[in-house]
Amino acid sequence: MSAEQSELKERVVSINPVSKTVKGGRNRSFSALVVVGDEKGRVGAGLGKAHDVSEAIRKGVDSAKKNMITVPMVGTTVPHEITAVFGAGKVLLKPAGLGTGVIAGGPVRAVLELAGIKDILTKSLGSANPINMVRATMTGLASLKSAEQVAALRGKSVEELA
Repeated sequence: MSAEQSELKERVVSINPVSKTVKGGRNRSFSALVVVGDEKGRVGAGLGKAHDVSEAIRKGVDSAKKNMITVPMVGTTVPHEITAVFGAGKVLLKPAGLGTGVIAGGPVRAVLELAGIKDILTKSLGSANPINMVRATMTGLASLKSAEQVAALRGKSVEELA
């Protein structure tokens, strides 16, 4: 295990017990939604499923580590406002001034805090399903662009954009 991976923090967002009725009775299983991040701009989310809670969490952590993204940040907030959608989950992410804090609900808060974002305003506009909310937040963070990236795409300097 590398030093980079050892400093990752993990947070279990939700554990969902699932039951399937079969001939011999009920088969119990669990799905765990886990978010991992280094609080310095890298974050990932994963879903693990197993017959045991701890095994489901371990699988979720492995999946989250494989799906890490780097989030562009301006100081302690995001570069611009964005509305992200995943399934029925819809999340509005809005930059906030210094000292505002993370104004977000449970699943969205977990992703933003582990990404290292300190000041942001959010609103969940669609489904309250934690899986869709986390995936929508991840989609939004992945599609953020810094001023330098936009300037490079347009072939201009950052000063010309302002």
